[in-house]
Amino acid sequence: MKINFIGTGSGKTSLKRHHSSFLISSDNHDLLVDCGDGVSAALLKQNISYLNIDSILISHLHADHYSGLASLITQMKLLNRTEPLSIYIHKSLTDFIKDYLFNSYLFFERMDFELKIIPIETEMEIRLSESFYFSAKINSHLEKYSINDFTGKLSFVSLSFLFKEKTRSVIYTGDIGSAKDLYLFKDKVNWFITEVSHIDLNELLILQKENNAEKILLTHIDDESEEAIQKFINSLSDDKKSSFITTQDGFIIQHNS
Repeated sequence: MKINFIGTGSGKTSLKRHHSSFLISSDNHDLLVDCGDGVSAALLKQNISYLNIDSILISHLHADHYSGLASLITQMKLLNRTEPLSIYIHKSLTDFIKDYLFNSYLFFERMDFELKIIPIETEMEIRLSESFYFSAKINSHLEKYSINDFTGKLSFVSLSFLFKEKTRSVIYTGDIGSAKDLYLFKDKVNWFITEVSHIDLNELLILQKENNAEKILLTHIDDESEEAIQKFINSLSDDKKSSFITTQDGFIIQHNS
C-alpha cells in the first residue's frame, strides 16, 4: 500500500499547500480520495498522470474536498482517456454530482471513457480490487449547518473511511465535527489519517493511546496553525513524538507487501 498526499491544506487557500486530497494505491488500483479546488494542478506538480487514476472517492461537499472534480475530469477528457472512471459518493449526493457535471458541460455520452457515479451507503464494503476495499461511516462535521437549510433539500452527510488490504489498514477521518468522530471505527489500524482543523491537538494523545496506530498522519493544515502543530509535537516525549507525522504536499508513506 502506498499513500501520496496531493493536498494537505485546510479550507483556506494557501501558496504552501493545496486543498485536501490523497492518492491511495494498492493491488494495482489507484484511488483518489477527495479532490478540492486546484487538484489538477497539484497532481501535475507531483508528476501524477490523470490517466492513472482508477477511481475517485468524495467525503463531503465542502468546496475544498470536491470542487476540483469537474476540472479533473475535463483534463482526462482532453488527454483522450479511454479507461473507465468510477466516482464513489454517498447515495444522498449522487444526483447533485450528476447535475454538477452536467452543468459543467461534461456529458456522459460525449466521453470517450465510461464515467460511473457509484452510490455508497454506510457499513457497505466497497471492493476496488481482489484485496483492496473500503467502508464508510457518517461523522458529525456538517450537522451544524442543518438549521440553515430552509428548503429541506440539502444532505448533511460527511464521511469517514476505513481502507483495508491484505497487510495494511488505514482510517481517514475526513473533516469531523468533534473528537468523538475519531472513534467511529473500532478497528486498530496501521495508519491513521486525521484532519487537525476541527479538534484540539491534545485529543491526538488520547487517540494515540486508544488506537495504537503505527503512524498518525496529520493533514488539513492551515498556514496559521502549522507552527502550533509542530510545537505541540516537539513537546512530546520521543516515544510519542515518533508516532506523529505532519504531512506536506508530496509526502509519501509506503509499505511493500
